[in-house]
Amino acid sequence: MALLLAATLGNVAGSTLNWWLGRHLERFRERRWFPLTPERLVRIQGAYRRYGWWSLLLSWTPVIGDPLTLVAGVMREPLWRFLLVVTLAKAIRYGVVAWLALGWS
Repeated sequence: MALLLAATLGNVAGSTLNWWLGRHLERFRERRWFPLTPERLVRIQGAYRRYGWWSLLLSWTPVIGDPLTLVAGVMREPLWRFLLVVTLAKAIRYGVVAWLALGWS
């Protein structure tokens, strides 16, 4: 159980750092090194507006989870809701992994 809690909290901490980076990222959009074109940023923001905070339920998934948490910061998702949804999603993920790996029943 302690391992499950540590994995969840560590992963949520990393996602929260992504959220924080997203909150401050957009002020650099005019810089040459900014990773997104203005068009791409608008498309990503439109997708987040379309699916909203519900998309954070996918924050546990490889490849798309980290960008989702970063975009949530860019879109100014309230921290309380971000933490609630991301913690729930990641706790369920690690619970399922533990259940499968340890044969809990």
